[in-house]
Amino acid sequence: MIDLHTHSTASDGTDTPAQVVKVAAAAGLAVVALTDHDTTAGWAEAATAAATEGVALVRGIEISAHALVGGRPVGVHVLAYLHDPEHAGLLAELTRTRESRATRAERMAGLLAADYPITWEDVLAQTEPGTTIGRPHLADALVAAGAVADRDEAFATMLRTGSRYYVPHYAPDAADVVRLVRDAGGVPVFAHPGADGRGRIVPDRTIAELAGVGLAGLEVDHRDHDAVARRRLAALADELGLLVTGSSDYHGRGKLNVIGENTTRPEVLAEIERQGALAVLRPGAAGAAGTPDGTAGERA
Repeated sequence: MIDLHTHSTASDGTDTPAQVVKVAAAAGLAVVALTDHDTTAGWAEAATAAATEGVALVRGIEISAHALVGGRPVGVHVLAYLHDPEHAGLLAELTRTRESRATRAERMAGLLAADYPITWEDVLAQTEPGTTIGRPHLADALVAAGAVADRDEAFATMLRTGSRYYVPHYAPDAADVVRLVRDAGGVPVFAHPGADGRGRIVPDRTIAELAGVGLAGLEVDHRDHDAVARRRLAALADELGLLVTGSSDYHGRGKLNVIGENTTRPEVLAEIERQGALAVLRPGAAGAAGTPDGTAGERA
């Protein structure tokens, strides 16, 4: 089984990168992708664990972006697989996004502190060094303070878009992200494109436009898509010649999502690897544990 969308403590998951790999192995996965938000910080630890646990590792990220729909920005996420982590243009955008997330989170913490017993230091206490800070860490601080029962309650109330405590953050244009990922040798896939429970979704014409600039696939099989959405997205992928992936979007205790609950076909992974600049790190492959930063393990 192949799961191409998971998160660790490098962003908003509750398991370390090594623990994500161990959970994947225990679930019987043959391949797992680590796709933390806007960072590759967990790659090295995950690669070492993958070599030990006997699981193949796909190195990736989930990039925050936006697309204009009717003149208004709609948030979208683009999964990038097997890209060069040192690509200057992509690095610059990821750095800007991470810095904006942190600034935004600190501003939201200040707003929340007027009504709830949390401080910015409480939020930082919910993160690991190098973590991409986001709303989930605000939620964890609220849980620790006893203000809410869990992340879901926090996001349904004070952290939702439009809340009095909500502050937006910078996110690049989705088409620019797709181009940058391709320039970096990566394979861009639209994450949970039909997840309307997260807010507005982009219309099919926007996905077609992204396909025109290099989008490789759609994450069709996802917990946030019902059967109708999956059929619609699968048909759209077929029409546009896009790959179809399935993933758990695992966050450890941060979400109900179970690792391996949705999976990707082996032939789809093979095509992603064919298009990518990096190789999938497979157990027993020469130098596999020594290639997490992309300086080795590139395709010849």
